[in-house]
Amino acid sequence: MLAVEPESPKVVQLVLAYDGSRFHGMAADPGARTITGELQRVLELLLRQPIGVSVAGRTDAGVHARGQVVTFSLPNDCPRVEADPGWLRHRVNRLLGPEVVVRSVRIRPTGFDARYSARARRYRYTVWNQRIPDPFLDATSWWVPEPLNLAALRLGCDPLVGEHDFSSFCRKIKDADPDRPPSMRRNVREARWEEGGDGVLHFWIEANAFCHQMVRSVVGTLVDVGRGHLRAGDMAGILRSGDRSAAGRVAPPQGLCLWSVGYSEDDPFPVDRSSDCPNPRDRNRDHRSPNPAV
Repeated sequence: MLAVEPESPKVVQLVLAYDGSRFHGMAADPGARTITGELQRVLELLLRQPIGVSVAGRTDAGVHARGQVVTFSLPNDCPRVEADPGWLRHRVNRLLGPEVVVRSVRIRPTGFDARYSARARRYRYTVWNQRIPDPFLDATSWWVPEPLNLAALRLGCDPLVGEHDFSSFCRKIKDADPDRPPSMRRNVREARWEEGGDGVLHFWIEANAFCHQMVRSVVGTLVDVGRGHLRAGDMAGILRSGDRSAAGRVAPPQGLCLWSVGYSEDDPFPVDRSSDCPNPRDRNRDHRSPNPAV
C-alpha cells in the first residue's frame, strides 16, 4: 500500500492596518511590545499552535501602516480558517483592534511569502506645514513650521526615480560582512509630493524594496530642499556620493505609513495607487473614512 504524503500547509495572508505610536516597531522583540509579537500572541491563542509570521515591511517604532502584509503557514488541523477566513479576521480584530486591525484574510498557495514574494512597496509620508501645530495630526505627521517651497520639493524628487545605489539615504547594517557588504541598490518607480489641503503635504514613494530608514532620510533631505537649505539640484549629487553624512536629517517616524504592498501582475491585491485621502481632521467634521495611518 502506497504511503500518503502529508498535504503541504497552505499559507494565510493578512493585510493589516495599525497605529504604530505605542509599539516598538514591527519586528518581534521579546523585551518590547511589537506588532509581530502581539499578532503572534493572538494567533497562537486562537489557533492553539505556535505561529511564525513573515512580514512585507519591518516598520520602525512609531511608524504606521495601512496595507502591511503578513503571512504564516496554516496548521493542517485548522480547517475553519480555510473554510471561513472572515472568522479569523473578526476574532483578531476583537482582540487587537483598534490599534491593530486585519483588513482582509486570504488563503495563498504553498510557497507564497509576504516578504520574498513582494514586487513593490508603497509608502506615504505626511508633513504638516503650518506655523501652529495641530493636535489631531501630531501622531501621524511631522510638523514643519517653516514655509516649504512645493515646486522645489517636487524638483528634488526627479533624481530619485530609477535604479540607484541609495547608500546616502540608508542606515548602515550592523555586523555586516565588510567583505560582502549588502547591496543598497533599489529601483524607485515613483517619488512625488502632493497637497492634501490646509497645510498637509503628502510624499509618495514606490520601489521594489527599501533599505533601513531610506524613506525617512529622503524626506528629511527633501524638506531641507523645501526650506531652501539645499537646492533641488543637490539631490543628484547626494545620491551619487554614497555618503550618509551628505544627506539631511532622518525625518521623525510618526509621519510615515506603509500604504500597500504589490505582488504579481495578476494579483487581485495590487499596490494601492489611490491618493484620494481625506484630511485626517475631517473625522471630526463628518463620517468619511478616517486617516488610513490609523
